[in-house]
Amino acid sequence: MPCKAFSVLRAGDAVAEPGTFAALLRALRTDAGLTQEELAEAAQVSVRAISDLERGVNPTARKDTARLLADALRLSGEARAEFEAVARGRAMAAGAETAGPSGLSGAAGPVRTLPRDISSFTGREAELAALVAAAATGGTVSIHAIGGMAGVGKTAFAVHAAHRLADSFPDGQFFLPLHGHTLGQRPADPADALVSLLLTAGLTPAQIPSGVEARAALWRDRLADKRAILILDDAISSEQVRPLLPAGAQTLVIVTSRRHLVALDDAAAISLDTLPPGESAELFIRLAARPGLTAQDPGISDIIRLCGYLPLAVGILARQLHHHPSWPPAELADELALARDRLELMAAENLGVAAAFTMSYARLTSAQQRMFRLLGLHPGVDTDHYAAAALAGLDPRSAREYLDALYSHYLIAEPTRGRYRMHDLIRAHAETLAADQDPPAERDAAAGRLLGFYVRAASEAAELLAERPPRAHDRLPADSAVYVPGLSSPEQAAAWFDAERANILDCVAFAAAGHHPAHAVRLVRAASDRLISDGHWSAAHRAHEHALAAAKLSVDPADLAWCLVRLAESHKMLDEYDDAAVAVAEAVRLYRGLDDRPGLADALTELGEARSLVDHKGAESSAALTEAIGIYREIADPWGEVRALGYLGGIQVGRSEYPAALRTLDRGLELSRELGDRRGQARSLNYLSAVHYLTGDFAAAAASVTQAIPLYRELGSKFGEAHALMNLGGIQIATSDGAGAIGTVHGALDIYRELGDRLGIGNALSYLGEAHTLIGQYATAADLLDQALPLFVDIASAYGEGNVYRVRGEIARRTGDPAAAAPLLDRALAVYREHGIRLGEADTLTPLGDVQRQAGDFAAAAVTLDQALSIYREIGDRRGQSDALNQLGALALDTGDVERARQLHAEALALAREVASPADEAGALAGLGRCLAAAGEPDAARAHLIEALDIYQRINSPRANEITTVLALTGLATT
Repeated sequence: MPCKAFSVLRAGDAVAEPGTFAALLRALRTDAGLTQEELAEAAQVSVRAISDLERGVNPTARKDTARLLADALRLSGEARAEFEAVARGRAMAAGAETAGPSGLSGAAGPVRTLPRDISSFTGREAELAALVAAAATGGTVSIHAIGGMAGVGKTAFAVHAAHRLADSFPDGQFFLPLHGHTLGQRPADPADALVSLLLTAGLTPAQIPSGVEARAALWRDRLADKRAILILDDAISSEQVRPLLPAGAQTLVIVTSRRHLVALDDAAAISLDTLPPGESAELFIRLAARPGLTAQDPGISDIIRLCGYLPLAVGILARQLHHHPSWPPAELADELALARDRLELMAAENLGVAAAFTMSYARLTSAQQRMFRLLGLHPGVDTDHYAAAALAGLDPRSAREYLDALYSHYLIAEPTRGRYRMHDLIRAHAETLAADQDPPAERDAAAGRLLGFYVRAASEAAELLAERPPRAHDRLPADSAVYVPGLSSPEQAAAWFDAERANILDCVAFAAAGHHPAHAVRLVRAASDRLISDGHWSAAHRAHEHALAAAKLSVDPADLAWCLVRLAESHKMLDEYDDAAVAVAEAVRLYRGLDDRPGLADALTELGEARSLVDHKGAESSAALTEAIGIYREIADPWGEVRALGYLGGIQVGRSEYPAALRTLDRGLELSRELGDRRGQARSLNYLSAVHYLTGDFAAAAASVTQAIPLYRELGSKFGEAHALMNLGGIQIATSDGAGAIGTVHGALDIYRELGDRLGIGNALSYLGEAHTLIGQYATAADLLDQALPLFVDIASAYGEGNVYRVRGEIARRTGDPAAAAPLLDRALAVYREHGIRLGEADTLTPLGDVQRQAGDFAAAAVTLDQALSIYREIGDRRGQSDALNQLGALALDTGDVERARQLHAEALALAREVASPADEAGALAGLGRCLAAAGEPDAARAHLIEALDIYQRINSPRANEITTVLALTGLATT
């Protein structure tokens, strides 16, 4: 059978004439993967002799030399006979061969040169299905370009697909390595590759013409009308592949490459990514071949993760484990995790991940190689061309060209347009190369430029997003030498922050841990508002901790004080109120020692908010905020004043100081509208809504909060939006709209869960429990409250705990279990009183008084209900007064004082209608109906009870059943 040489001449070398021994020897040596030096050593002849033979200086070889070369090339049978005949100048006569069954000249049967299929092949089912489906359509040359990074399994995929399809292509399966990235070899020249293909097809060297075009034409002729598969493996470019393509309509061509072959006409691109974790684990288990080993065993998931799910790396480590049966997988995982250079561990014999990456790197120009190395220094997850330009000290256009070149070589990916990402192992390789080739000073300068870029870009984006104009106090020095995106709108700035958030956080950690502490502080100062407002609080907290550590290194008290203030805010977002108060108190102390009035005012504002969350009585909080407001007025900073007024108003609301809160919040709203401060307006409206709600003006409360919600949405403030939705839900509960409250509060709950705000989640669950209680869904309500309680306990929220016990007691009361209700209400009352929460105290005393009445303890009930009414009147809560009056009316009726009961219910009715509280209105009407029935006025009694029934039915209250029962028992029911 004729020789099957797969690759011949190296680019740039003199090309031996086809049909000569020189051409055949070079083809066979290249196919064997040997250099001239390696072949000379194996054959025990001189390198000079090999070189002279391949260049045609010696057109033939002596008999013993030919024998030694045949041995070294491991030739046998007909292939050896032909080789030795050509070596001695006795080539087979043209046309002497016969046509085999396949119709390919000289072949005894169909050509089958595929490497063996891999039994451990795993995954890629979607890609395989697409290729198989395309191959089945026929009708034209089907070309599939399989691309991907080194080690991703392109060749294995192509060979596996070819084996699966072999029966459909009976005329032959050709496999031709093009050596685009073979260590020690240059990529195959198309002319030489055609010689290999034609020799494989059965032609002798004498039958192969000169020139690429003539050889390509002969190759197309040989495959015309043949159903064959051609794999062109490891192509370097479309130009290398194009002359090798057949013209037959039945041929399937599969090209693998580490480059995007965008110029290869009519080729369907299939890009292979790393394997999913599950398939990576499956591959590892198959190759490790250890009895009983499963993907759930300790260390397996860590190993494949540290391999970056790259098949080559996974396979190498799996085979290491297979050949070392005493190695526990968990120990191998630990070794990988602790290794300074993971790639060193990912090698076996002549196979290694680093070596595979090195060949891709070697195909780059020196400038592209520099960009590749510098990208390995980027601490973030991805980059755009502006950040890359800063790293390399280039303009963005040049940086984009280099990034495109790296992308074309599959050294970086582009998961979204304009954003490039390195695989973890490629990044490690780039870092190693940078450490080996770039002086420390150059690497440090590159890092400084990158951090300078992020500081400047973040500062400009923050200014576009800021509601207030920047103060001179807040301006940061920025590196004007770097290029930044031309952001021109808040929307663009927000999109930039969203895209760069992870990079900013990584850069802060990198700068704080290295030699750039000033950059760490500046970057956090530039990005702080956005990091906190977008809800990624845990990450923002870590960034502020890094900035604080960096500020301590810089020994700048102003930086240190600022970092403490912002760290306190991130503590607050994580419900760590004590830590927040401690941090900001230290900041206040530092600012008092500095001549920094704006900084002191900001710190006092944050202190006031933080202390209010620790101490609900709020004396220290009010003092801090009052001092801050005075400083803001002194330095003419109305924006700061609005913020402090909003917080002070909120504290006054919490202390039930409603008239003072209205004055404070009205001033904040007026000032924020003058400034066009949407955030200040939203905050003031939200708190004003709470004041109106708590004083029973539900219409005004709803009007305020429905103005706040769209403002928060325009600002992109999820946190503010959730708070406003909670306020609206509370209003709906108070106005007996249980179904509406459930929908509204679920919207808030979704946001709180997205933000990871445990206090918000707990409050939302508690509100939902109250809403479900309102419509009689007691089991659902109890379950929601049971979910909320551990959250409140964990974050030490006294108000939240008290609310859970109060509503749980209310459920027990409504379900006719006063014995269970009393201790729950007593516990709620104790919590509220301990923390000075007056509204909670009154809201608990009212149902507790009713429980005492039902138990027959009328004296205790009277005292309890009088206390509730007194608190409601003190704080101006008219809805609460209506509820307490109704309970006092029921008590008066039970004790036989019908006239007093009528007076109390009548007063409750007037208040309920005044504040538009349907549940309290119906309660008052029902009480009046009972009084009228007791007074012997059945018609009037029936009218009041039916009116109460209509309201209860309209608001879907389970108390409708009570009225129906009363009507029946008193004989007042109508037909």
